[in-house]
Amino acid sequence: MTSNRALGYSTTQISLHWIIAALVLFQLLFGESMTTVVDAQVRGNTVSPADMSLGTAHYWVGVAVLLLVLLRLALRVAFGTPKPAGASALLVKLAAAAHWLFYALLLLVPLTGLLAYYFSDPFGDIHGLGKPAFIILIGLHAAGALYHQFLLKDGTLRRMLVPAR
Repeated sequence: MTSNRALGYSTTQISLHWIIAALVLFQLLFGESMTTVVDAQVRGNTVSPADMSLGTAHYWVGVAVLLLVLLRLALRVAFGTPKPAGASALLVKLAAAAHWLFYALLLLVPLTGLLAYYFSDPFGDIHGLGKPAFIILIGLHAAGALYHQFLLKDGTLRRMLVPAR
């Protein structure tokens, strides 16, 4: 795999970004099924096949997110990221902070989910904070991407859509 830090991301980095984004969206939309399954099991109630399937999917999609994020971080360390597209120092710092917050959430939310599943409910409470945190951060991320695309017109969004050549 090659990387051209000056121009953009590799096909692998772009693919991982969008695959992880799709998996996180799935988790945000259907993650409540895991709560339904756990609550029903605690109360001794039966769980619908749909909820059981979605709860199982939530578990495995979370594991997949965790593994893919570890791969993405390894690629980031190995190949770096493109240089910021002419943004101010403040915007560069804000973008870096947002990206590292994403990585923190993408690691901590699945980890706390696994800890809740295997050990105790307090981890479930912490895990539950991930949903609103992701929604806020995704909104800020999308706003930043649109700001770069339509106001700054600096090609930042294109770098996550088209691989560097």
